[in-house]
Amino acid sequence: MDLLKRKITDEGVIVSDDVLKLDALLNHQVDPQLTMEMGKEFASLFREEGVTKVVTVESSGIAVAFATAYELGVPLVFARRKKTLLADADSLSERVPSFTKGIVTDIIISRQFLSKEDRVLFIDDIIANGDAARGLIKIVERSGASLVGVGVVVEKCFQNGASSIREQGIRLESLAKITSLANGKITFADERA
Repeated sequence: MDLLKRKITDEGVIVSDDVLKLDALLNHQVDPQLTMEMGKEFASLFREEGVTKVVTVESSGIAVAFATAYELGVPLVFARRKKTLLADADSLSERVPSFTKGIVTDIIISRQFLSKEDRVLFIDDIIANGDAARGLIKIVERSGASLVGVGVVVEKCFQNGASSIREQGIRLESLAKITSLANGKITFADERA
């Protein structure tokens, strides 16, 4: 997606050789037109998989996951990061570290929203080390649902998250692949450093 790459280049802030801040389009402010285009792209990539639910982890993945679910005409389920007073006592949860937040949290989905009949597509904003993705994949597996694939907006190829998911035999599709943030420059997989 050329538009996405342009937005990342224009609005992304390189914090370090490992961290790219995308607050202006994904993580704090959302670009609705770009988000809907990303949803259309993910829907076209996974349309033939018979998706019955789209899942994500709150909060940064919700907008793109919503756009994807909308395009596919299926419900969106998001894993919560905090238990509430109304939380289902029989929830599926997994403890996961967050690369960018530097903390460990629980991600939680109520069993009532995933069943063995579901064909699940997991959509997220960025994959770095893949801890949240692996945690959500475990939740989907424990629910008995089938995971048809993972879609991420930005894959940081220089970190092992996406490759570790693919090594499990899981289809992972990325809209933008970044190979380097070195020297204050964003390098995409289809460019030379």
